[in-house]
Amino acid sequence: MSVSKTSEAANAAVSTEAMAVSVNDGRSSHTTQQELLQAYIQLQERYRRCTDALAAAAHDLKTPLAIVSGYIELLQNEKLGSLNERQRTVLKDMQSSSARLEHFIQDFLTFSVLETGELKMKFELGDLNACLSEIAGFWSSRFQDRGVALYFLPNDKLQPFVFDAAKVQRVLSNLLENAAKFTPAGGSVWLHAETHMWERRTVLTPALPHDRRKQRVDVPNSVKVSVSDTGPGIAPEFHQEVFDDFFRLPRTASQTDGMGLGLAIARRLVQAFGGKVWVESELGSGSKFSFLIPLRPAAAAAGGAR
Repeated sequence: MSVSKTSEAANAAVSTEAMAVSVNDGRSSHTTQQELLQAYIQLQERYRRCTDALAAAAHDLKTPLAIVSGYIELLQNEKLGSLNERQRTVLKDMQSSSARLEHFIQDFLTFSVLETGELKMKFELGDLNACLSEIAGFWSSRFQDRGVALYFLPNDKLQPFVFDAAKVQRVLSNLLENAAKFTPAGGSVWLHAETHMWERRTVLTPALPHDRRKQRVDVPNSVKVSVSDTGPGIAPEFHQEVFDDFFRLPRTASQTDGMGLGLAIARRLVQAFGGKVWVESELGSGSKFSFLIPLRPAAAAAGGAR
């Protein structure tokens, strides 16, 4: 056999082998896609079962916890007899632990509702200044106990608009709790709200099909609410992760209470009323958590704001 024929035979053999590999790779790829899809479906089902189990456990814990809390209050009021100073201290610690457990249970229930899509929004005309003032008053005593100053000054430029006050207060409670947890004694926390021009990337009637450019606005279309603190700050690489489910900063995971759901719940609630939440922070420079409340929530939700 000549060299050329040998070369042709070798090329033919290589070509045939390559085709076989290609076919096998195609089958392998197809099989892998099916396996990945099946694994994804199984993972989703397992996650759903875990969420349901978490909600069921939280519901089951509510009743006995309410009974324990009731007895603690009964004892503190000395309706079952007088108490000495040591007993009062023990009951105060018990009440604090009971309140913390109640907060965890409420987080589990809220997380479950958000996961299953059962969250109900209630948009009503309201005064945001009054809403923020109420939540600031609720948290002021806790900040005082920790030696942290909480400041809130109403913004006279804010006019009444339609929003879900209960959801906004829940978001703020989670942000204020986070600030109280990480701000050292002698530090400060500021709560502030102002009108904001939000240039979104999606609108109800875009000028061009699939146009993803930011749409310019001439007047404020949202309200920006911020919680700033003088805590240790957050490294830039964690600015997105802090809003993930069950995430806790590595350097603080063993130093603070919580399940890592507070900011995740805040993010989901803000998205539910068509808003946006983010953090601005650097290590050693404190943190500023902000979220936007659309002035027209129905339009924001329909437009898929983000």
